[in-house]
Amino acid sequence: MSTLSTEQRRILQTMQIMAVVEEWGLRASEVIDLLALEGVSGRHLEKFRRGNAAFPVTPATDERMQHVLGIADALRTTYPHNRKMGSIWMLSRQKKLNDTIPLQRIAEEGLQGLIAVRAHLDCTYAWDQSGSSSSQ
Repeated sequence: MSTLSTEQRRILQTMQIMAVVEEWGLRASEVIDLLALEGVSGRHLEKFRRGNAAFPVTPATDERMQHVLGIADALRTTYPHNRKMGSIWMLSRQKKLNDTIPLQRIAEEGLQGLIAVRAHLDCTYAWDQSGSSSSQ
């Protein structure tokens, strides 16, 4: 059994995220903004998509990557029988998100928008963020 190196894991995560943002229909400039990919041009995204490179290692990019993966995972468990429903949900107005479109909210609010959407979709994440604990 072989174990993946840190770089190999990072490339796999990069490819996963590129697949997610492609499903969501984001343009190159939106992907760059979403992931805080400073110094990365739109043409470099193809390297990430193909697995020829991993996203740059920065605290801002790493945090946003985790939120995108968390949102994608929550959508996958919410809609286990229809993968396209996650993209439809991300593009539809959501009453519980103040009647906003999740992708629009993320684009406008950046990291705070990612956190809000993830907290709405992932009750475990929201619980952790609330500071609540199960011990009494």
